[in-house]
Formats: sequence, C-alpha cells, structure tokens
Amino acid sequence: MASRCTLVAPGQTGTSPVGLPIPGVDLGGRLPVLAGDVTTDMTADVQSTLDLSTVYPWPSNPFDRGTPYGQEIYVERGVEYGIGTQELVGLGYFRIDRIEQLRVPDGAIRITASDRTAMIRDARPTTPVQFSGAASVGAVIDYVVGQAVPGLVTVYDFAAYATPLGTDHVLDDDRLAFVQDLLAAYGKYGYFDYAGRYQVKSVPDLTKTAPVWEINSGTQGVLVEMKRSISRDGVYNVVIARGEPAGELAPVQAIVSDEDPASPTYIGGNFGVVPTVYASAFMYTAEQCRAAAVAKLAKVTGLPYGVSLGTVPNPALEGWDVITVSYPGNSEVHIIDKINYGLAPKDSMGIDTRKQYLTRRAGA
Repeated sequence: MASRCTLVAPGQTGTSPVGLPIPGVDLGGRLPVLAGDVTTDMTADVQSTLDLSTVYPWPSNPFDRGTPYGQEIYVERGVEYGIGTQELVGLGYFRIDRIEQLRVPDGAIRITASDRTAMIRDARPTTPVQFSGAASVGAVIDYVVGQAVPGLVTVYDFAAYATPLGTDHVLDDDRLAFVQDLLAAYGKYGYFDYAGRYQVKSVPDLTKTAPVWEINSGTQGVLVEMKRSISRDGVYNVVIARGEPAGELAPVQAIVSDEDPASPTYIGGNFGVVPTVYASAFMYTAEQCRAAAVAKLAKVTGLPYGVSLGTVPNPALEGWDVITVSYPGNSEVHIIDKINYGLAPKDSMGIDTRKQYLTRRAGA
C-alpha cells in the first residue's frame, strides 16, 4: 500500500502538482502520512474532506508551510510494487481548514481540509451580480465558480456553452446555492474531481448505467464486511418539478413517478403516493422540468435498501459510481453514495451504497 500527500500552492490542476518545499521535512512538499482518511459524501454540499495526521514544523507566522490561509494538499493512494515503483490514484485537492497539535512542541499535527467546493461556499458575493438570459449556462458557471476558485478548469457533459440561460437571473449572497440550483434545473450535479477540475455530469440512472467494478466475496474476493438495512425514510415515488421563471414567462412543470407495478414503491401499490416538490426559477421549459424531476428521482431510487461495505481499497472508485456487489447466493447492482478512503496500510475502504430496487418508467 502507498499513499502520498503533497503540500501545494492553490490554483493548480492535474495529477502532478508542484509541491511547496517544507524545510526540515521534504523539499518536494511531501507530508509524512501517520494516519488519516478522505471521505466523499455525495449527499453533502462539500462532498470530500480530508483528515490527516502528519509531522512538520509548527508554523511561526501565517506565511509558513501548512497554514490554513489558502494552501492545499494533493492526496494520492495506490500500491507500491516489489520493484519499488508506485502506481497512485489522485483523490483530489483539499484546502487546509484547520491544524492542531495535541502535544507541544514536537507532537503530530492533525490537518482537516475540504475540497474546493468549500471555496465556492465561503466566497459569498459582496454585491449582487445580474446575468442576462442570453448568457450561456457554461459561461455563467465558469464566472460564478471561477470567482471563488483560482485557475478553474471546468468539464461539462453537455453543450453548456451553447445552452442559453433563458431568463435573467441575479446572484445574491449565496454562490454555492446559485450554482447548485442552476445545475439541478438541467438534471446535473457538480463536483471537483481527482485532478482539481470542476466536473458537471448527469445524475446516474441505475437502470441505464453499467457497473464499473465488482466487489465480490470469498477467498479470491475483495469484500471484507457487509451490513444492510431497509427503510422508507427519505423515499419518494413522485417528483413534481416546477419552473417559476422571472418576468412574463408562464410557469411550467413536469411529473415523474414510479409506474412499475412490480416495484415496491409503485404509486398504485401499498407504499402509497409520496410526492416531493422541486421548484426553480432556472427552469422555463417543460423539458427542463422533466430532466430535473428524473434526476431528483434517481437520487432516491433504491434508498429503501442501503448497504455498508468494507472492501480491499480501490481508490479509482468515485461517488455515484455504479458497482456490482456479489456474495453467496446473490449479485446486486448498487450505486455509491459515500466512500471512506483510508490512508494507512491497515485501513480498508468503507462504502455506503444503495441497491437498484425498482425499474422506473417515467411519466410527464
């Protein structure tokens, strides 16, 4: 097992950032890894966080190495082969939020850090900014996120720069909520990936997405432990998406529901009709409303059946990847909601998933 944490100046992207020299520790910026983990939670606003125990000289002024004034840590995890070479997978860039030393003066330093989404959350606009309806969605996101994240690189899975905003909008005092609402109106979500880029993707649909990896049990398997639960908390079988555009445009809406009689959450079955409503000023067509409703329903699809796994680490897995879980007598398709990547050799990888529990046919 191998892990590597590199102290870097903010604004870099890619998998080979330039480290900040740490006098007395490493001129390449490598921080010793005593213990720690990276946790990715796709239900959280700031999806990934770092908790790291390391050793370096305690900062004597705000400009020293390892202070929470903009410096970041690039984290990697992987394997070292018998010939001495390493194969590492990036887990992302993390802004230092807090450092503490429980034993002064030479004790380990504990660092807590957040991915770059925290920069969007913290950088509240000081004055309102108005965007014209003729502006493209991509240009608006680039501006709003780029004002908070230096050196921003964006990657879109749709024609964001050819898609007009449609109506005028004002960015008030919550930059992150503005971006999240805009993305949700198109059935998308945004996150910072392993290379520090801002990725915008569609919410995955378990009925259409092929698994990227199998977690299997047995002597040749990677499954260490598994527990599961079934609950109806937070489960909906009808999503009503309403567009409430500013100006003179008429309100629009779309409804997506579970219409499969074989599904346990079928709207005509014993589960009952449990709707949820999502409204946004960014939606001004019925097609937008339907895409947003489908994405909203995809986030709760399978939530009655939640599974927690301990597995041999595979750092290439990401949140909302679709995987196969195989154990004696069964093989199931799951989607990853949360991952905990341990950074020490003894650590397994913890994953919280939900199973595809229904086949959905959407109606509008």
